[in-house]
Amino acid sequence: MPKIVDHDKQKQIVAEAAIRVIRRTGLDRATVRNIAKEAGLSVGSLRHYFSTQDELFAFCMNIFRERTETRVESMELGEEVLPALKRLLLQFLPVDEDRKMEMEVWLSFSTKSLMRPELKRIGEDMYAGMRSASLFAVHKLMEAKLAKKDLDADLEAETLHALLDGLAIHQLLYPGTMPAERSELLLDRHLRSLCE
Repeated sequence: MPKIVDHDKQKQIVAEAAIRVIRRTGLDRATVRNIAKEAGLSVGSLRHYFSTQDELFAFCMNIFRERTETRVESMELGEEVLPALKRLLLQFLPVDEDRKMEMEVWLSFSTKSLMRPELKRIGEDMYAGMRSASLFAVHKLMEAKLAKKDLDADLEAETLHALLDGLAIHQLLYPGTMPAERSELLLDRHLRSLCE
């Protein structure tokens, strides 16, 4: 009787192996051969699940996007709006080891997506998700009647999105000068600056 292989599970195993290789050695060394070795597969077996390296990278990028979406969707906002919005927006910052790993690998993918149209669309989806979360936060402040009366929701959402992007990159590149606690403080301060 032939062995039954769970293809979705195998793809996940390969993707997790790729993520480990990328984090350990960088995207340039994330060759099909190195990823196959990390996953305990032959190169031919790996190609059975992902016909191209870009297809594998796209799958990995989607894993990160889905993880972030799951964290955001499972959150309960609760009664206190400002702390809840801060918790929501912290999902996009590398404030713990899992999110740091995700952001490190995501940053590697982002540079590759500049030249790879297959990856660019996924990067744009993630960008749109972060933009949407920023807009959601500003609208929640307005709905709760906490926001300043003359607030331009679109402009403030753009500013908040840019702040999140900047904080994430600074935390990754300059952790000595931008530790997670500092990012949280700056995010909290910015949210409060939008309020009366």
